[in-house]
Amino acid sequence: MLENISSTKVSGGWHKQYTHQASSTHCAMRFAIFLPPGASETNKVPVMYWLSGLTCTDENFMQKAGAFKKAAELGIAIVAPDTSPRGENVPDDENYDFGQGAGFYVNATQAPYNVHYNMYDYVVSELPALIEAHFPVTSKKAIAGHSMGGHGALMIALKNPKQYVSASAFSPIVNPINCPWGEKAFSNYLGGDKASWLEYDSCELMKKAIAEDYLPMRIDQGEADNFLAEQLKTEHLFAVVNEKDYPAEINMHAGYDHSYFFISSFIDEHLMFHQKYL
Repeated sequence: MLENISSTKVSGGWHKQYTHQASSTHCAMRFAIFLPPGASETNKVPVMYWLSGLTCTDENFMQKAGAFKKAAELGIAIVAPDTSPRGENVPDDENYDFGQGAGFYVNATQAPYNVHYNMYDYVVSELPALIEAHFPVTSKKAIAGHSMGGHGALMIALKNPKQYVSASAFSPIVNPINCPWGEKAFSNYLGGDKASWLEYDSCELMKKAIAEDYLPMRIDQGEADNFLAEQLKTEHLFAVVNEKDYPAEINMHAGYDHSYFFISSFIDEHLMFHQKYL
């Protein structure tokens, strides 16, 4: 059962928030959806799924990115899930980079996280099925995200190239098996067997990609991002893209940091990029 908890008109369309009991995460989940003007059962629209970063909820992108005007113009719906399961019974951590708000879009295999932390299944299967059943959207979808969510978007697209027409990311964690954020999350969610980590690493997945599964990607990264060297490792993805001749456009931007000021500066370009394939 979907429960509508907010509804606000914006750019001629509607921004709405919903909660529902999710079977994959075994708890209540919240998501937000933007429906562009004219979306109806007789005029269904494609969807861009947006995955947010550490500490975020469904609200950060919707409130800060400034995406509605261009999405309304292009006729694209946007769906933003939360970044993790939440609730009193959901295991948490006192640090911002693990636990609630830090699901990393994986299916956890280690107790106690394996009951609730199944964000991969939620984003790839449960949420799209729910959206397509209850809203005036087509099954055509793109996926995008920021930071931890950029990791999620690229990784999910690489693992499911037939489900998405395109993928994009701002400041993504592209090589989580080789950075502190990823090592902490993966060791706790997935355990000590590092072979299982490779299944959620965009660099490793792209290395194994075959040409018929290539899908267009756009990545934007600020050169003044204080996480660039230690956590994001953009140069590692550059190397794989060049080696594989993968159709990923990687844009470096002087002066920009890791914030939503950066995202709001280039979100129109991302929406126009996806619209070419949607």
